[in-house]
Amino acid sequence: MSEVDWAMDGVLACVLPFLSWRALATDDPPKAVVLFLAFGLLSAVTWARLGAPDIALVEAAIGTGFTGALLMSALGWIGPAKEAPQPPSRYRRALLFMPLAGLVLLLGAVVFSLPDTSRGLTDEVLGHVEPAGVSYPVTAVLLNFRGYDTLLEIAVLLLAALGVQAQLRPAMERDGVAPAGPMLPALVRQLIPCMILVAGYLLWRGSRAPGGAFQAGSILGGGAILLLLARAAPPPSMSSIVVRAALLVGPACFLAVAVAPLVAGRHVLEYPSAWAGTLILCVESALTISIAMVLAMFFPSTRQPDRAGERIHQEDGA
Repeated sequence: MSEVDWAMDGVLACVLPFLSWRALATDDPPKAVVLFLAFGLLSAVTWARLGAPDIALVEAAIGTGFTGALLMSALGWIGPAKEAPQPPSRYRRALLFMPLAGLVLLLGAVVFSLPDTSRGLTDEVLGHVEPAGVSYPVTAVLLNFRGYDTLLEIAVLLLAALGVQAQLRPAMERDGVAPAGPMLPALVRQLIPCMILVAGYLLWRGSRAPGGAFQAGSILGGGAILLLLARAAPPPSMSSIVVRAALLVGPACFLAVAVAPLVAGRHVLEYPSAWAGTLILCVESALTISIAMVLAMFFPSTRQPDRAGERIHQEDGA
């Protein structure tokens, strides 16, 4: 490693704990959101420095971009804090510090006790990449070697989207949609085609390099959030056939590909070597659509509720 690499790693090692501490310690919600966004961006850089570009892409797109949009939307709903909360006493801080310090020491001892020459399952994965249908080991692990986990993760995402829709639907019907300014729609018209192109490239590249359905879906989901913010598209609702189809196409395609080998006397998720690459590409294409729709459904895209009007309505009803 060069001196520049050592300096960059040293700065990241010092700044990340400081940002996390300040984000948790501040009493100002907008400031905490900004600190969280800065922490997420530097976390993405850290994952890239650690040689994990897939995690870096997801952290930048979902951990920072999508989650940041949700937090900004939440700030519009809760409004400014009326009174700052009382800080905990020194006694409580000391009680909290001791178990945290013990946990840090325990994790440090575990990390330093790991053998330097351990390669884990790297050799086994690389030795079976070719019959998996893809040349990139991460994609082979996600959609072939441990396809059960990925299929369950998609099911969890779908259930989470349904739960969020059930919680947001009354507010969306009551509060409606606020008009957008003139600048955002013009910006969206320029960004959406680029985001679709980038998502398609990440999807196509995922079989040979960092990328795939989760990264491409997060890019498309970000584009959908921009459309919602610009009021260029209505908020997704379960009453729409298009929304239902987009949510179900990924899990349905993945489940169909998973159980299809049973017809030929094979095991679940045992892809034929000749068709493995094509089947994985079909599954990832369908998952990209579903992941994008799930992320769009997480975003409320409604205006801040009128608390005064709501209070008057409740008094009239009483």
